[in-house]
Amino acid sequence: MNELEKRVSRILGQLRGISKMVKEDRDCQDILQQISAVKKAIDGLTLEILFKEISDKTLPESRENVKKIIDKAIQL
Repeated sequence: MNELEKRVSRILGQLRGISKMVKEDRDCQDILQQISAVKKAIDGLTLEILFKEISDKTLPESRENVKKIIDKAIQL
């Protein structure tokens, strides 16, 4: 399993956990905390996918700059 597949698997696990929390009528703050964690995980996955796609088409010496630009865009 590659790194992207691992990230997706973790996100799916987190989403299943949120679903279980909702079914159990858990505390709102706990659920929102887990939703926040999923959002951050998805942002990380997005960054990784974008960086991989762009870096495959970019010269090695430009890759770090590309990663910074993508990171800033995701934070918007």
